[in-house]
Amino acid sequence: MKVPDLDLLRRTIVEGLATKGWPEPMWLETTPEDAGRGQATKAVEAGAELVFVSGGDGTVMAVVTALAGTDVALAVLPAGTGNLLATNLGLSTDAATGVQVALDGGRRRIDVGVVEDQCFAVMAGMGFDAQMLEGTSETAKKHIGWVAYVGGALKYIRDKPMNLIISLDGKPALHRRPRTVIVGNVGRLQGGVRLLTEADPADGKLDIAILSPRNLAHWAALGWAVVRRSERVPRMETYTAASIEIRSAKPQPRQLDGDLIEAGKSMSISVRPGALLLCVPQPDSDPDLAYDASAAERAAEEVRAAAEKAAE
Repeated sequence: MKVPDLDLLRRTIVEGLATKGWPEPMWLETTPEDAGRGQATKAVEAGAELVFVSGGDGTVMAVVTALAGTDVALAVLPAGTGNLLATNLGLSTDAATGVQVALDGGRRRIDVGVVEDQCFAVMAGMGFDAQMLEGTSETAKKHIGWVAYVGGALKYIRDKPMNLIISLDGKPALHRRPRTVIVGNVGRLQGGVRLLTEADPADGKLDIAILSPRNLAHWAALGWAVVRRSERVPRMETYTAASIEIRSAKPQPRQLDGDLIEAGKSMSISVRPGALLLCVPQPDSDPDLAYDASAAERAAEEVRAAAEKAAE
C-alpha cells in the first residue's frame, strides 16, 4: 500500500466517519503476499457496507476482485503512481474529499473485466504495454510519476510484433501481428491520454485496441493522433466485445490494471456487467442526490482540520 502518511489517513477517515455518526472502522493493511484481496474479503465477511482502499491501481484491482458481485461499496482514496480508475471516473485524489464523497452517498455500478480468477476495472493488455511496465523502475515512478513509463517504453519500442489470433464474441478470428492489444473498461491512459474514446465502464462491453506500428515513424504518427484525439488513428483498430480470446504462438508479457501477471500464450477476457458498486461524486440517476462539489470540499476541509487537531 503506497500511503505517504498512514497516521494522517487514519485520522482523516475516523474524523470523517464521526461527523456522520459512523462507528470506528476496521483497519486491514496489505502485505507483500496479499495486495488487498484477502483483506477486502475479510471485510465483506465481517458485514462491511463500505470499503475504503488507499493505494495504487494494483491495490485497487485486488480489492475490486474481492468486492465484484457484492453490494459492498468501494471508495477509492488514490495513493499510487497511476490512479487510473480515479482519473477516468473523476474521483478526487484528496483523501478528505474522497471520504466525504463516500459518506455523501453517491453510488454508481460499473462493469469489471475478468481474467482467470482476477477482476480489473481499468485495462488488461498483452505485449508492448506490459513490457513498458516491466521496464519501468519503481524508483523512477516514485520520483517523476507517470513520466517514468516513457523510459520503460523506449527499451522495447523496436521489438518485433507478436503473431496473434484474436476472437471477439465468438466471431471469425482476426489474424494480426500487433505490438500490443489493450482491452479497456475505461479509456484514459497515463497522463490523461484517452486511447479508447468510446469506452464506457457501464455499457456491458469492453473496448479493444489493436496497435500495429512497425517503426518509429508509425509510433510517432499513432501517438500524435491519440493525443490530438483524431477520429482515425493510424496503425490502430478498435472493437467492442463482451468476450475476448487472444492466442499467441509463444508466451507474451501480460498486465492487469498496471500490474504484471505471469507471461502466457493466451488471454481470455470477459466482462461482468454492473458487478462493482463504486462511490462517485455524482449519481447517474437521482437528481435529488446531485453532488455539490463545493459543499463536499467544505466538509472535507472541516475533516482535515479535525484530523490535524487530533494529531497535535
